[in-house]
Amino acid sequence: MRLCNFFFVGCLSLVSLASHAETFNGLYQVLEPVSSQSPQERDQAIQHAVQTLVIRLTGDAKAADGPGLAAVRQDPQQIITQYGYDAGPPESLQVDFDPVSTDRALHDAGLSVWGRNRPSILGWWLNDSTEGSSLVGDGQAVAQALRRAAQHRGLPLRLPLGDLDEQVVATAPNLESADAEPLRAASERYAADALLAVHARQEGNQWQAKWRLWLGDKSEQGTAQGADTGAVADAVMLAISQKLAPRFAVKPGISADQLLEVQGMTLERYAALEHLLEPFAGQPVLVDGDRIVYRVNGSADQLRSQLSLARLQEGPAAEVHAQQPVADGVQPAVAPEPQAQLHFHW
Repeated sequence: MRLCNFFFVGCLSLVSLASHAETFNGLYQVLEPVSSQSPQERDQAIQHAVQTLVIRLTGDAKAADGPGLAAVRQDPQQIITQYGYDAGPPESLQVDFDPVSTDRALHDAGLSVWGRNRPSILGWWLNDSTEGSSLVGDGQAVAQALRRAAQHRGLPLRLPLGDLDEQVVATAPNLESADAEPLRAASERYAADALLAVHARQEGNQWQAKWRLWLGDKSEQGTAQGADTGAVADAVMLAISQKLAPRFAVKPGISADQLLEVQGMTLERYAALEHLLEPFAGQPVLVDGDRIVYRVNGSADQLRSQLSLARLQEGPAAEVHAQQPVADGVQPAVAPEPQAQLHFHW
């Protein structure tokens, strides 16, 4: 079956995604806290918003200060659609950036860009303060500070309910352990891509946090500090964003085209795959039953990280039915099948 006969290409808008990865809403909208609405503070907040957005899209803390974005720093309005004040709390300047012109500026600067499709993170966060120890559950007031920090850094964060069974599991030793199994068992019902464990302690007028992140077969860890829960949460989320971005951000014009084969396709999975391959300019070139071949532009490691979000497994090439023999001097009726370099299956 050739691509032109693949019946579900026109039905994508009717299908929900099969992967657990989330389309991050508000990726190009930044809120920067302000103490007044003076022109000087507004201009400063706009510069901070540009820096926040660039880090959010690239994972590179130094990218916004590089020579490639000098024109944007001098005139941020060229990538801004509108701005205004949000009452909060906290009171903030809300800056809406234009996705097309922003991405173009980053591409022209030679920077990698991490798109809207991002791994969902389940955050187990334990606070130890002068008032006692508490697991941050989804319905608690302090959860808002964690969500705000995750939004600020471009991370889809989920929080557990924080019921009694989960409080028994989310102890300080478990959260600081390199063994994720106790938390994994309690996390299954949330179906997130990544698992985050944070133990935050109040020490005088500062908060100190130790964190670990598991995504697939890789893990990261680090420490962070801040003046309050919101500040330490922002520091943790910034560190995580900078760890994850290199796995998924695509640098334009660097990677060569290659062919990707995926087996086990269904209508729903096709929609998910199309979405996942957007950053790699994925174009289907062959469909054969439940097998599809895409032409993509990106490194093999980045593709592996992206496809893991849909629970795809790498494996050997699918068996290809032998073509009918062709007589001498006769052109084959069907062109030779393109040979994929990467092979995955559901």
